[in-house]
Amino acid sequence: MSEESGKGGLVEVKDSWLWRWGIRSWLFIGVIAAIVVAWAGYIKAHEVLLPLIVAFIVGILLRPFVESMVRHRFPRWLAVVITMFLIIAVLFGVFSLLVYGVFVLRPVVLTVQYSMYDWNGVTASTWVGFDNYLRVFQDPDLFGPVLHAFELIVFFSFIPILLGLVTAATVRRIAASRLAGFARTVVFIPQVIPLVAAGIIWSWLLASPGLVNQLLHAVGLGGLARAWLGDFDTALPAVGLIGAWVLVGLCTLLLLSGMAKIDVGLYEAARLDGAGPFREFLAITLPALRQEIAVCLTVTVIAALSSFDIIYISTQGGPGNSTLVPGLQIFYLAFTENRVGVASALAVALMVLVLICVLPIQWLFKEDR
Repeated sequence: MSEESGKGGLVEVKDSWLWRWGIRSWLFIGVIAAIVVAWAGYIKAHEVLLPLIVAFIVGILLRPFVESMVRHRFPRWLAVVITMFLIIAVLFGVFSLLVYGVFVLRPVVLTVQYSMYDWNGVTASTWVGFDNYLRVFQDPDLFGPVLHAFELIVFFSFIPILLGLVTAATVRRIAASRLAGFARTVVFIPQVIPLVAAGIIWSWLLASPGLVNQLLHAVGLGGLARAWLGDFDTALPAVGLIGAWVLVGLCTLLLLSGMAKIDVGLYEAARLDGAGPFREFLAITLPALRQEIAVCLTVTVIAALSSFDIIYISTQGGPGNSTLVPGLQIFYLAFTENRVGVASALAVALMVLVLICVLPIQWLFKEDR
């Protein structure tokens, strides 16, 4: 079946060793991948065919390339090297896709599947269709946390971005001094602290005998002192301020990196025209930070809608349900109340809600707009 020329070991025939080894080996690779994945328990028995299908598709896509090498009389050693590198590269890609599919896509699909059932996580499940989704939007106890998450956007997004703009503009003006580096370090420290530790620290500070109330008593404002995280009116804003404290450093550094790319000559020209600092900020700095502001908005909005750790550590959703957010509600529904179907429906609704909030931000702040 195979024919080889005598000049320089050139491969000329389509059905050569290169085709047999470079393409058909994908079937062997697919079989091994299927056995390993199935043995590890990541997929069910009827899903073992997935790696085989992937290997077959890759083989089909690889065939024209191999045939092209054959037609163009590639030397044997070069054909071996190219084929080896190509197989290794595709293997890395397939492995990455496999990991992503097993640990990201499959849980998402299973969550959508569970949301269609009434299931306690142990016994047999019952098909209920979209009843769980209707329950999420009709039950005030389930939809209330979603409204709390939207309230947190004010604290997690708008306050950190506004403070970040002011701080970044101030640091940029003193960039030549040693104080600038110290300021950047101090502002970014909350971002480095683990959120669990931040929640514990602020729980101590905002408690009735905490430092905040002690300072209020010291300046004669003892009448304002209260258990900030235990009061129905102040618990959610207090949690929001903790989130703002954590995120302001990230926003500041992102905005500072954006300011560093602005041409200094623009500021010099504006000063020659008589523009003051505020006018420079509005006319030059703010328009140039379009992409950085979009990144800050995206990150902080996602942080607000998916918040969990700070609230779980500081209030656990209390007092009552005044600080309950979707992430914490999903945790309670699934692992405390054993309502896996409703928890999955709320998780899917939260994912869709995040996309509805984030995608318009990306569209509004596109560079070509």
